Amino acid sequence: MYNGIKIKIRLWGEKVNITYRKYQSGDESQIVKLWNKTLLADPISQERFRHLVLLDANFNPNGMILAFDREKLVGVTYGVIRQLPLYQDDLEPNNGWISFFFVDSDYESQGIGQQLLNRLEDFFIKHQRQQIFFSAYAPNYILPGIDTEQYPKGHKLLINQGFEKQYTAAAMDYSLLDYNVDSSIDALIQQRQQEGYVIRRAQDGDLFELIQFANEEFNPDWGRAIREGLIHGMPMNQIFITRNPDGDMVGFGLYGAYEGMKERFGPFGVDPNERGKGLGKIILNLCLNQMKSEGCHNAWFLWTGEKTAAGYLYLKTGFEVTRRFDVMKKELQKND
Repeated sequence: MYNGIKIKIRLWGEKVNITYRKYQSGDESQIVKLWNKTLLADPISQERFRHLVLLDANFNPNGMILAFDREKLVGVTYGVIRQLPLYQDDLEPNNGWISFFFVDSDYESQGIGQQLLNRLEDFFIKHQRQQIFFSAYAPNYILPGIDTEQYPKGHKLLINQGFEKQYTAAAMDYSLLDYNVDSSIDALIQQRQQEGYVIRRAQDGDLFELIQFANEEFNPDWGRAIREGLIHGMPMNQIFITRNPDGDMVGFGLYGAYEGMKERFGPFGVDPNERGKGLGKIILNLCLNQMKSEGCHNAWFLWTGEKTAAGYLYLKTGFEVTRRFDVMKKELQKND
């Protein structure tokens, strides 16, 4: 005791006895506290942790592994296997996803991260997974992958555990403060309309086809985002669609679909067979102009490919890459 204050000192060389267990009710506050101590670039609120993790339809307590030094939480990892299909009846039985992992900075270089991931791999193997990803989990991914600049030690751990990079996802931002609609947009809209294209805000009669188009031409998570965004109060006028002269849905763009974040743009897509006609440019600018008119100062999203058609369009419009995430994958050894 020093000046009435108890000081706990761990002697140099004293062995740290780390124990591991699965998530239990009541762990949430400690997890969020340690998360915000370690993942400094990506803090999370108790409410957001509840929505993205605890209320996820695929949440399984056995997939969340915690490390303790006595009563102190010092590390966490969380893995997901699909219990509810994202689309139709596909449970993706070969796949598992690591949503996040972190270790208290005071306990680094003691093998805790490795032990957490090893135990999580045992969970995946028990459920006959053949490959696991960090992160790329839909619907409730926290980040697309590992930010190697912000978390170099986490990236090194994944590499040492046998993960390999699959591709890099880029997050982009665009300030709307100086945004003005490109002078060519009105003329481009008129040209496409004269050819028979319909470009407008979505209506109730568009929804079934829009969601099917997003599911089948792009990603089932996009269809889910549109549907759930509307269910949770996203205004219909935040969705723009285009139909070709035959009346088929060929493009869409929207904002505010994810977690009710109005400045988060997307999903956004144009049928590959219809590209080169400026439809994506039209939809993007209609969305950005309306976002600004509603008081948004920025437009941003977490995930695109810089070398894709959408990526080039974003950069040409004025979006800037703010972060990059490596999506990592590991093939698991089969147990005979």
